[in-house]
Amino acid sequence: MTISSTAPSSPSAPGDRLEGSDPLVVDLASLLGLRSAPNLDAAQRQALGQELKGRLAACDWFTVGVMAPSAQAALAALRSCEAAHGWSPLQAESETQVEGPVFLKGNQRTGRFLLRAESGLGEGLLIGGQSDSHPEATGTWGPLPLDFFG
Repeated sequence: MTISSTAPSSPSAPGDRLEGSDPLVVDLASLLGLRSAPNLDAAQRQALGQELKGRLAACDWFTVGVMAPSAQAALAALRSCEAAHGWSPLQAESETQVEGPVFLKGNQRTGRFLLRAESGLGEGLLIGGQSDSHPEATGTWGPLPLDFFG
């Protein structure tokens, strides 16, 4: 997946977050290609959560990517995702403090995450499902709102 390194030109640029829920988000495939997570209403969150649960059940392990305005927001999104799925908490590769917008990349197989400063990204949570025995089950889903799991 390619992530643009340029900031959006206006709040109404395609793929940017808009006020209110996005009526075009009906399933995980609707999120593909979005730069930032859309606003979702309760029904959309529930439907996407159910679909994601089914997709994740077919996978052996997971990767997580978090595009956030701060390290604290990224870590909170990671921890809520881990808790929602009963995953063991990932450990930081480094204790270095990161200021400003960040990208967090976590890998369940290694049990680690890396946090780096990264400006110009959108905002959201990406989950990658991995399976050595069922490669057809693999995929990357999102971006989901940072508070999607609580």
